[in-house]
Amino acid sequence: MLRISSFARLVLIGGLAAMVATACASSGDGTPSTSSVQCGNTGLTGAGATFPAPLYQKAFFDYQAQCSAVQVNYQPIGSGGGITAFKSKTVDFAASDVPMGSADITAAGGPDTLTQIPTTLGVIAIAYNVSGVDKLVLDGPTLVGIYMGSINMWNAQEITNLNPGVSLPNKSITVYHRSDGSGTSYHFTDYLSKISSDWKTQTGSPNKSPNWPKFAHAQSASGNPGVAQGISSTDGSLGYVELAYVVQNNMKQAYLVNAAGKKVQASVDGATASAATNTSVSPTNFSITNANCDKCYPIAAFSWIILYTNYSDANKGKSVVYLFKWLVTNGQSDGKDLQYAPLPSAVQQLALTNLKTVKAGGTTVLSS
Repeated sequence: MLRISSFARLVLIGGLAAMVATACASSGDGTPSTSSVQCGNTGLTGAGATFPAPLYQKAFFDYQAQCSAVQVNYQPIGSGGGITAFKSKTVDFAASDVPMGSADITAAGGPDTLTQIPTTLGVIAIAYNVSGVDKLVLDGPTLVGIYMGSINMWNAQEITNLNPGVSLPNKSITVYHRSDGSGTSYHFTDYLSKISSDWKTQTGSPNKSPNWPKFAHAQSASGNPGVAQGISSTDGSLGYVELAYVVQNNMKQAYLVNAAGKKVQASVDGATASAATNTSVSPTNFSITNANCDKCYPIAAFSWIILYTNYSDANKGKSVVYLFKWLVTNGQSDGKDLQYAPLPSAVQQLALTNLKTVKAGGTTVLSS
């Protein structure tokens, strides 16, 4: 049975009206009678990123409403945890906001044993909790200083210069970051590395588990939900959180000055604009942070699913391919109300092309 976190239940409540009410009829082998949805006939287990978890929970629920035999158990344990589970072959698929690199691919059995599928596009907001401050502007250098610990008060000159007329408190900044290996951390530190060579050198960024600077008011928490909870309960705090969690928890987010000098907040449109600046996305060319256009939000990212290229259990292979074929096509509509942007057409085609490499019991599942 699909396991749903308390946060995801809140997400699902708002989206249930949009769920398909009637499950598709299927033939004996699980193939639906309608051509719009292909159904497998067995349950699946997956684990990994918290960044896309609200979308996955809703989308898997939606797919199950149409393909009742495919019960999906997805555990949002962080990108690093998902990759570890994939390498140990304890899951049918893994989710990571950063495609597996060469070392992990080798450890998993080599490049011929897996394929990586882009599934969604999202943004990482800079959430904050400061009493009496309803609008906050930050820029890249200031954010680097905050995370390095050199800017440690809310009324520091660097912050007041960006926020004329705003009454900022004489209060320490409590800085939250992830405690687990995280694709969200990777993309956040990828952005900071493009802003500051000192940050990149001193922290080993971009990295899912960077060498976070240590200072008095630095705090860590597990997963996007943990960071969101920490910020929400701590006055004077700031941290990076995937936008869906910010919206669902009614958190405040800062404006960031982007590479074009525009003040922008995290948004679906900002993600789409940033994605348009990378016209050749692949598992080795996926960064879209600090993109330079007026509407570009500077901390945007694709998220990925990792699949084996051959499932000895043919039912598992068919089920996982049909599920993710649906997710990267019709299932993209589930992201709209959860602050995820649809995949650009070229990236969607990359996903479908890579899905065609997956075999079930030695036989290719998708031929077209």
